[in-house]
Amino acid sequence: MKMSTVKEHSASEHIIPLKTYLGIAIALVVLTGITVAVSFVHLGPFNLVVAMLIATTKGTLVALIFMHLKYDNKFFATIFTISLLFVSVLIILTMFDTETRGDIYDVKARPIQENAKIYQQTP
Repeated sequence: MKMSTVKEHSASEHIIPLKTYLGIAIALVVLTGITVAVSFVHLGPFNLVVAMLIATTKGTLVALIFMHLKYDNKFFATIFTISLLFVSVLIILTMFDTETRGDIYDVKARPIQENAKIYQQTP
């Protein structure tokens, strides 16, 4: 009677040096500082664009390095990229809708209570 042998899978783990982890952590802190600094600068409609670009960069760094997506099966990286693109398209479509509402509809609304404290002029 012949016993079936189980083929052992010898997958070697990818070990990232501590220097890389610390470099990415510093980059994330710097990008967070840039996000805070840019929030005080008036860029008009580009405030959201800059914030989303920085957030996407930070998310990508976390996914690639801390979640080891860079060294994993490329299928997972493809799924991650398609997900980011899908979310980006949905946000862009939402922004197109919200930015053009004033062009289509006249604002006819009035405050519910016109003499409310928030509408009173303070000297």
